[in-house]
Formats: sequence, C-alpha cells, structure tokens
Amino acid sequence: ICDDPYTSLDLSAVDSNAVRCPDTPTAERMAAIIDRARSEGDTVGGEVTCIISGVPAGVGNPVFGKLHAELGSAMLSINAAKGVEFGDGFALARARGSEVMDSFTTIDGNIATTANHSGGIQGGISNGADIVLRVAFKPVATLMRPIETIDCEGNVVTLEPRGRHDACVVPRAVPIVEAMAAITILDQLLLSNKYY
Repeated sequence: ICDDPYTSLDLSAVDSNAVRCPDTPTAERMAAIIDRARSEGDTVGGEVTCIISGVPAGVGNPVFGKLHAELGSAMLSINAAKGVEFGDGFALARARGSEVMDSFTTIDGNIATTANHSGGIQGGISNGADIVLRVAFKPVATLMRPIETIDCEGNVVTLEPRGRHDACVVPRAVPIVEAMAAITILDQLLLSNKYY
C-alpha cells in the first residue's frame, strides 16, 4: 500500500507500469508480491483508489440516491469487489468528530472544505472537493495448483485448474473502476438537471 497522499503523486504515471501504481517503489513491491503468489500457484487481492475531480457541489440526493451509495453500488457490481470506502473510510469509526470535520471556508474566493475526510461527499451530496474512494478486491478463487473440494454427491475430489488466470485482478480493475465512476457521475449529473 502506498501511504503517500494522492496529491503528492503524479497520477498520470498510473499506466507507466504493469500494476498501475503511480508510486514507483510501491509498484515494485506490488509486482514482487504478485510474482511470488503466481510462482506459488496462489493469488492476492488489493485495493484501487479512485479520485474524481471537478464534480460540482450539489450532485446527489440526501436520502434516496445518495451519491456515495450510487458510487458504492457501481463499484460493488465489479467482479471480485468486496468493499468500498470514501475519504478516510473505516478510520472515521475510530475518530472523534472534532478530528474529522470538513468545515467550509473560502479559498481564493471560492467556497471549499478545510479538509477532505469525507471524500468529497457529505450527506449524500458532493461538496465540490475531490471525491476519493477505494475499492477492495478479493484474491482470485482459481488457484493454479490442485484444490481439494467435493462433487455434487459430496465425494472428495481434486480440481486441477488449467488455462491462464491472473494472480491479481487489481491491475485489470483500474480502468473498470474508472469507467464505473465516470458512468455514475454522468448519470448523477443528468439526474440533477443542472449541469448539462
């Protein structure tokens, strides 16, 4: 995992390596982990971080059709996706409200938040900050080694997987996450009747 804030990374470098990570040292560690799992006939999971910039404040709804619910639904429709978090996500459950306030202020004459703990969405509505979400992907279930299981009658059998299988779906998931985010944001903009 890359612990550097996304604002310090060159996001245009995402496609500069096979694992689609914009931080070279992290990309090298990721590639080594995937290669080791592959050589052992195993698989690994991982996370994709998605940054959506330029969404105006006010997109989404406060009850039905919350923006983060729509984005979460889209992300969880992707094969192997098992979790989604926005902004500081699950870390917010261990924080105090005073530590994670996204208070509003004026920056260069524009209304903005002083932080982005909520990931650009407050109360189900975009607040104008970057929307930051992470999608967790499980390891691929098909291992490239014998797997003991049972058949339809409950008899123990051994599966011998064949073919080409990815040791990690995360690199392939990056453009899918991007596409699902774009489709969802466009849909929400059209539903708002304000931004087209």
